[in-house]
Amino acid sequence: MWIDHVPYSESNGRLRSLYDRIRGPDGKIDNIMLAHSLRPHSMEGHMALYKYVLHHSGNVTPKWFLETLGVHVSLLNGCVYCVDHHYAGLRRLLKDDFRAAAIRAALERVDFGNVFRDAESAALDYATVLTQAPQQKRELKSSFEAMRAAGMDDGQILEVNQVVAYFNYVNRTVLGLGVTTQGDVLGLSPGNSDDANDWAHR
Repeated sequence: MWIDHVPYSESNGRLRSLYDRIRGPDGKIDNIMLAHSLRPHSMEGHMALYKYVLHHSGNVTPKWFLETLGVHVSLLNGCVYCVDHHYAGLRRLLKDDFRAAAIRAALERVDFGNVFRDAESAALDYATVLTQAPQQKRELKSSFEAMRAAGMDDGQILEVNQVVAYFNYVNRTVLGLGVTTQGDVLGLSPGNSDDANDWAHR
């Protein structure tokens, strides 16, 4: 990591409180959160966005597919940190390594038809355009309408949009600060969707 950070042992006050909320079962803090430690308010904002976008009971899109969108966006952006973390999370959610491997291969090929349902493929196509060419309004609108045509309602589309936007944000945070997975436990997340204030990584 290129940026200075405050280790847990040297933290106090608000930062220590935030660290205690997000620590994993081994007491470790993910490097992406350590990268925020010089400005605890940005860590708090990041975690709130992450929790609400991916791990909130108000979402109707299956969590495994939200994670799939995250892996897809991260592959497009070349963010190895997020690919490794969220593919591990995807595998844990699916409990099916063969299916997870097929999903990973389809995402790496950017060829979704044989692995995903029509609505899922449409959402992944939208994620591709929004990540790589957000200024192309005609192509973006076409991919948006394809999600509707595949049966997604606007609430589901909003969920997809927010996950794609979140991962573009976090990919640039990671890449721009040189964050690596060294020392991280991969695949943990604040998975208690019924409690929006529970940020513990399990």
